[in-house]
Amino acid sequence: MAIGWMTILQNVPWSDVIRNAPKVADGAKKLWRKVGGKGGEDEETSVAPGADADQPPAAQLAALRAQVEALHGQMLASSEVIQALAEQNAQLIVRIETHRRRLLWLAAGNAVALLVALAAWLR
Repeated sequence: MAIGWMTILQNVPWSDVIRNAPKVADGAKKLWRKVGGKGGEDEETSVAPGADADQPPAAQLAALRAQVEALHGQMLASSEVIQALAEQNAQLIVRIETHRRRLLWLAAGNAVALLVALAAWLR
């Protein structure tokens, strides 16, 4: 079982994974800052649930628009991270499919070699 995992890990396009890792990490950090509420603009635009009733409708509308814009920014950041991960996943799938085909050809070759060896042994 360990040999199979080692073979798989050796065939992973690590240069592509390493090259794309900083982009994915930066996108994930940006997303985490926005979602976690650590970004400066998100904290300023957040409105306490009880404070809405004390504000005039225009201020409530402005606060809601600011929140919608912040959520839109978070959505864009998360979609960039998801897209980067999807591209890496697609590259890995292509490599795995290539190795699967090679393994099938290798198995067929081994079966033919086994049949030839058995035929030679039985003569």
